[in-house]
Amino acid sequence: MNNQRSLFFNVDWFIILTYLTLCIIGWFNIHAAVYDPMNPSIIDLDTNYGKQLIFIISAFIIGFAILLFDNKFFNTFSPVFYGITILLLILVLIIGRNVGGNQAWIPIGSFRLQPSEFAKFATCLLLARYLSSGTIKVQEFRTQITAAFIILLPTALILLQPDAGSALTFSSLILVLYREGLSGYFLVIEGLSIVLFVLTVLYNKYVVLVGVIALTGTLIYFYRKSRKSLTIIGSGFLFSVLFIFSVDFAYNKILKPHQKNRIDVILGKVNDPRGIGYNLNQSKIAIGSGGLWGKGYLQGTQTKYDFVPEQSTDFIFCTVGEEWGFAGCFLVISLYLFLLIRIVNIAERQRSSFARIYGYGVASILFFHVFINIGMTIGLIPVIGIPLPFLSYGGSSLWSFTILLFILLKFDSNRMGII
Repeated sequence: MNNQRSLFFNVDWFIILTYLTLCIIGWFNIHAAVYDPMNPSIIDLDTNYGKQLIFIISAFIIGFAILLFDNKFFNTFSPVFYGITILLLILVLIIGRNVGGNQAWIPIGSFRLQPSEFAKFATCLLLARYLSSGTIKVQEFRTQITAAFIILLPTALILLQPDAGSALTFSSLILVLYREGLSGYFLVIEGLSIVLFVLTVLYNKYVVLVGVIALTGTLIYFYRKSRKSLTIIGSGFLFSVLFIFSVDFAYNKILKPHQKNRIDVILGKVNDPRGIGYNLNQSKIAIGSGGLWGKGYLQGTQTKYDFVPEQSTDFIFCTVGEEWGFAGCFLVISLYLFLLIRIVNIAERQRSSFARIYGYGVASILFFHVFINIGMTIGLIPVIGIPLPFLSYGGSSLWSFTILLFILLKFDSNRMGII
């Protein structure tokens, strides 16, 4: 009994209160997004907001159940969790239900299970177990290859659905490797890749190649006396050339027309407010029309008349912007910032390397989702379709983020122990 009291006393209640606040904000905004004046009740289990209330209650129960487990349970069974999610990701390709062009859901009665959501916490657990075991060093090539395999296996299976948005989420785990000692050159490479991708899509690949050659020649001139620098410059040049041609091939031969169009719209190559750019255009109108304080709860015209598709899921932030204005957006973003900063602080104070690494995995996944989701609704990032944590409608999403977060809270509540 004393152990249970100690558990609930030591748990970070600031994070739990932030989590509950975001869930409640999400619930009210889902109600606003699908509001029907003929059925004004906010507790109608046949509607999305009624189902979301059940998801929130069940998620909270799952969260507190996690707090009752022993810390060692999650380390010991992390390969099992990972293996189960891999099997589910394979199974969904066979028996999954196709929705919106993605075969990402396994039907279970009236509920649809999305395995890709649960793969996030499972991958974080196994990655933490591997990196914290024995004398593993992230600087070693063998370690990097193994860690990459752990991350890329679920990524590849999710891409087969195809669900590019969920697959891209796993790329955020490079921040975990960086925290554990991965060279900063990898982050430079990631930044260089983004720049080269944008330039290759905007301009002819040969024009970009000429620019790379000119830059390389300039760097060689200034660093010609340093053999190490020349090796780095040469490697960077080779990588850039291969990457440019890979992007060109993928963009023209692999990406589907609607995926190319989304990228073209966000980069300004195409202006199509009534076609492929409709979602983004309506999203920006909805958020901008909210002004400082918003139009008021259930008063959003863009929301009420369904101008923005997927407004209770991927575009839930539009409802916040229209009905609660800049003030509401500022509050939601502030809550996310507080949550992320708190998670990083929790990760840093762990005595166990397993718990610390897992904590950074949680922070990376949540940061990616928040940044990409809000970024796409305001036109900074192409629309790739991922949920806003704790706000977007969906049981799989809410449960997976809850599990992800509460496992870390469990580690932190008993951080004086050894995992």
